[in-house]
Amino acid sequence: MANIKSAVKRIQIAERNRLRNKSYKSAVKTLMKNYFAAVEAYSSNPSDEAMQEVQQHMAKAYSKIDKAVKRGVLHRNTGARKKARLARALKRQQESRSLAS
Repeated sequence: MANIKSAVKRIQIAERNRLRNKSYKSAVKTLMKNYFAAVEAYSSNPSDEAMQEVQQHMAKAYSKIDKAVKRGVLHRNTGARKKARLARALKRQQESRSLAS
């Protein structure tokens, strides 16, 4: 345990930041999971409503990823990789659907 006042304060700050970062990372993971579920639902039953649902989930996930990058929770390359993964999932479903038609 730290004896110096500044060291105690740094421990408190580090813990506060860790919890904040954890909440952002958890939210990003949850929104990505929801998006992938929406894409899966769209691929099994393609409709305009399903596509709108996918677009809404994508917008929420993109927004949260961008905010996490802006706050320094995620590195910008990690944010870009996650957003590319989301876009790629939808593109694959659309391509497989067009090939099946």
